[in-house]
Amino acid sequence: MARKLQAILLIPVIVALVLGGIRVKRSVDTWQDADDAVRVAELVQAANKYASDAIDERDVSVIPLVKGDRTSSVVAKARAITDADAKAFDEAVQRMPKTAGLQRRVQLVRTGEKQLASVRANAFTSRLTGVQTEESYHAVQHPLMEISNELGFGSSNQASFGRTLYAGSLTQAAESLIRAIGTHLLIEDRGKLAQGELQVQLGSFSSYVYLEQVALQEYAGAGTDEDMTRLRNALSDAEKRGKDQAEKAQTQAEAAGTTFVAPPSLDKMAAEIASGKSAAQLAAQGITPETFFAASTLSFDAYRSVEVYLTDSALADAHSIADDARNDAVINAALVLAAVLAAFLLAAWVARTMSTSMRRLSASALEIAEQRLPALLTQLTRAIPGRVDAQVARIPITTTDEIGEVARAFDHVHREAVRLAAEQALLRANINTIFSNLARRNQSLIERQLALITGLEGKEADPEQLENLFKLDHLATRVRRNGENLLVLGGETPAQQWDQPLPLVDVIRAAASEVEQYERVELSGVPETQIHGRAVTDLVHLLAELLENATTFSSPHSNVLVTAARLPDGRIMVEIHDRGIGLPPGELADINHHLADPPTVDVAISQRMGLYVVGRLADRHGIRVQLRPHEEGQGTTALAMLPDTITYRGTGADSDIDTMALAAFTNNGFPEGTARGYEAWNDR
Repeated sequence: MARKLQAILLIPVIVALVLGGIRVKRSVDTWQDADDAVRVAELVQAANKYASDAIDERDVSVIPLVKGDRTSSVVAKARAITDADAKAFDEAVQRMPKTAGLQRRVQLVRTGEKQLASVRANAFTSRLTGVQTEESYHAVQHPLMEISNELGFGSSNQASFGRTLYAGSLTQAAESLIRAIGTHLLIEDRGKLAQGELQVQLGSFSSYVYLEQVALQEYAGAGTDEDMTRLRNALSDAEKRGKDQAEKAQTQAEAAGTTFVAPPSLDKMAAEIASGKSAAQLAAQGITPETFFAASTLSFDAYRSVEVYLTDSALADAHSIADDARNDAVINAALVLAAVLAAFLLAAWVARTMSTSMRRLSASALEIAEQRLPALLTQLTRAIPGRVDAQVARIPITTTDEIGEVARAFDHVHREAVRLAAEQALLRANINTIFSNLARRNQSLIERQLALITGLEGKEADPEQLENLFKLDHLATRVRRNGENLLVLGGETPAQQWDQPLPLVDVIRAAASEVEQYERVELSGVPETQIHGRAVTDLVHLLAELLENATTFSSPHSNVLVTAARLPDGRIMVEIHDRGIGLPPGELADINHHLADPPTVDVAISQRMGLYVVGRLADRHGIRVQLRPHEEGQGTTALAMLPDTITYRGTGADSDIDTMALAAFTNNGFPEGTARGYEAWNDR
């Protein structure tokens, strides 16, 4: 036993496994998060390029479209670039993490994209004026720009990284609108503008000049010192290139002998355009569509270079973090695997000291719990208790150590379980016997009662009193059927059996004659089919219970329709349709389950004794019974599938004489009252 105590080593093994698993899981989660961040960064990169090229398309299209050149190669090339960006964005969307935030933002982009074709078709026309055209691209560009807010994983300023990129994109978008509207103002024939349209354009131009300054302030507030230095350097380089372009243009003009007016700074040009001066006045100051577009493009490219740097940096950082996380996950997994392997090897060495008795005890215990005990309990439940061998075989362990003591204790538990099950089975059998005895005694009394009623019916001449006697006859018949139900619950078969085949229509009529509201039962389309005598009595009982339910739980002013049909395989389908209140789907499924597999008798059976009896009777003869909602939505349909083992095709017409004889037989020797009741039903 000293060696067995060393099994406690399993505890540190388990602890090491759990802690190692937690560590590996954290590493894998970090790796997954970093990998998601990579795909988010790729999405942001594609979105920002898509957004930049979309608004650049708008800007370069201003001059050709305003001049009416709608087939310009410049416009076609810009739109092709935007469409290619859209495809690249779609590919990035397929790879992105399916988070709620990203999916919501992508859906906003999809909504904006739906407007792009209409904007392109109607740009700078009477259907879409200048400012409307220029601002319509906002529906696509702004949702794309907002995706930048999803960035931030792994950066030193996670809370503001996406905000910085968003501010940079907003600055670029404002500069783009300034370029588009300003160019439009410089080339448009203002004499053709509608009243107030020039003021709208100038107001929009001034608003976007102000928005650019606001966006720059937002960028300064969100970005780091390095971000601000990078932006200042980009703008300084843009300004320097602008001066170089102006000097080159001046040199070319002097060489050509033309007058060249050097343009002012971009801020000065924006202020002059916003003042509302005419194109000629602005040209006198060197502000032409070409000089303004070139200067604004340099500023636009400067903002774009900062945006591209930020997205590239975010993607590079995400890749770096993902690589580190992957390496950490692999190393941690290898270390944990090695530690756990060593621990398991040690535990395996300890496990070899376990005795054969322990393995035998475990196997025997499992065999008893999973096979022997359930099989014995099943036999005790379904068979006669006294005919089942309830002896318990001992577990084959004879040692006197702790394992042997456990084996003897398990044998004792096994014997007690079998003893209690046998007692419960015997008690159930005694209850069934009591049911049967009480039922048979009641049957004797009911038979006497039916005989007395029959005698009174034969002597009564008053139609009203005779009708009351018929009702009393039917009530007694229902009581007799309840007694037969107790016999079914007790596992008994009918004392008397029908000894010859009977047409199905007569079986259904005999069943209807046992129902209180028999006059509501209507037959239709019953085929000429014979029922074997051994199944007649039980089938009448089964159909009577179904008809009783149908008439009881439906309106007294509606009929219960009984139909039957022969199936191609020879079986007969009997259908009972009522117009009752119906059953909820859950309750209907529960009833059908019990009809297909009748449970052991318990107190719950009393709530649906009739349907339980139907299940027992159907099980005797292989009949399948099922309840379904009525096809027209009101009421219930009971289906009874009669197998070909109890039916065969009839050769003659329906026999009312056999029906009367069956009614007499089912009334246990007192046919007159029931027969007259059946005749009254048949005459209606």
